[in-house]
Amino acid sequence: MLYLYYNEYIDYRGFTMGKSISLRLPDEIAERLEQLSSEIHRSKTFIIKSALEKYLDEYTDYQVALDRLRDKDDRILSPKELRKSLGI
Repeated sequence: MLYLYYNEYIDYRGFTMGKSISLRLPDEIAERLEQLSSEIHRSKTFIIKSALEKYLDEYTDYQVALDRLRDKDDRILSPKELRKSLGI
């Protein structure tokens, strides 16, 4: 089970400094995260943020590919046609 909540931090000038997110992890994942954090000398926040950014980027790429695959008007090229269109 995963519980999330977040708070928005605002500095003295009124600018948003980011959001704080809290989550509950299973013990096994928390231990693996702690071990990795120690091994690479990075904070758990850094590791989670990096992993989430990568996941979101990959998911966006996946969605674009899936949308193109489902688009009946988007022509699919064979490897031979692709090489020919690129002149290689």
